[in-house]
Formats: sequence, C-alpha cells, structure tokens
Amino acid sequence: MKRGKRYKEAVTKAEKGKVNTLTEAFSIVRQTATAKFDETVEVACRLGVDPRKADQMVRGTVLLPHGTGKKIRVLVLTKGEKTSEAKAAGADMVGADDYIEKIKGGWADVDAIVATPDMMSGIGRLGKILGPKGLMPNPKAGTVTQDIAKAVKDLKAGKIEYRVDKTGNIHCGIGKLSFADEQLIENAKTFFGAIVRARPTSAKGTYMKNASVCSTMGPGVKLDTQEILTLGK
Repeated sequence: MKRGKRYKEAVTKAEKGKVNTLTEAFSIVRQTATAKFDETVEVACRLGVDPRKADQMVRGTVLLPHGTGKKIRVLVLTKGEKTSEAKAAGADMVGADDYIEKIKGGWADVDAIVATPDMMSGIGRLGKILGPKGLMPNPKAGTVTQDIAKAVKDLKAGKIEYRVDKTGNIHCGIGKLSFADEQLIENAKTFFGAIVRARPTSAKGTYMKNASVCSTMGPGVKLDTQEILTLGK
C-alpha cells in the first residue's frame, strides 16, 4: 500500500513492536494525528477464540462513560402507545410498516434501529439488508425491547455494540480526538473491561493476543495486553 508523507512521519513516532500503557498510547495517538478534521479514536484487539463455534462467540454491548462523540440517528420501529414513548426519549425517526417498506427499497440512513418484539415478524424479512450493515435489531444488544425509552437514551448516550469477526478481531470507535486524554482512557478501560469479562469459558490459551489504538488517519499504537487483562477484574 502506498503511504503518504504525513503517515510515514507519524509512523516514526510509534515505535514498531513496543508495547505501551494506555496513558502512553493515547499520548502517541495524539502526536501522530495530522488530519484537519476531528478524527475518531479507534481500538482493536485480536482474541484467542474460534468464532465458528457458538460457545466462543464474543458479543455484547457497553455504555461508554463519555460517549462516542458521534451524533447517533435512531429509528424506532413500533406501534401504538410506544410511538409517543419513543419520540419523548429522543428517537430521530419513529414508525412501523412505512419504514419497513422504505428499508426493503434500499433505504438505511440511520445509525441504529430499535424495535418492540411485536414488530419482529416483519423486520425478520429484512435480515439480508440490515445484517451486513450491523443494523438488525437484536435482543442481546438490547435493541429488541419493550423498554424503548431506555434503549434510545442508552444509544444516544454512547452505548456501542461489539462483536468478534470471523478472524477473531474486534474493532470499535471509542471517542474523538477532541476528547481529553482522561476521557479517552476511561472509555478505553470501560470497553476493554467488557471484552475481558466476556471471555467464553470454553476459550483456552491466550485470550487477549494483541490490542492497539489509533486515530482515523494515524498508525496503530500497540497496547500492553497484560494491563488490559487487569481491567476485567
């Protein structure tokens, strides 16, 4: 891959192979961020699990204490009295069959979809459209629920979903460079703590193989996995 001059200069500040504490890593990330926009701060880790086995699937949600810095557009699919509850909670869009038809036509201009259980018979047919986009409502993620108000408020406040991919990796944005270092570190600790606690009992050997943090346009900065493992206690 051809790299730009800025990236090459940034790489020299992130020593290859060196593991860093969270405090050190976020300092380096800030030094290597050269874009002219408010870059997202992203964390990634590779886990010692086999995602092909159902009992080793690492998936869940975590509420970041300082949010993600991103304005989340939430669609609520529901009917009846739950409609007013969704609007009062701050949902950007609320509807039922009208939005289901729009999605069937290819529309998906939202960041998250919440639904009441009675809507799932119609939403189930949208799996091939919403699944690849990460928008399919799911009880495990708290996006299929009767408590619409809580689901919407949590998403707006910075609740994110994590899920290991087929190669054993998890990747998520945890904030913006405009955040203070302390806020980014606290978000990272909350995120990694959730990952560590989600370790499947059937997973053997090294669980946290490696982890890193970077800005949108910056190089990855390697993290000390031993420090990360202590966050789940």
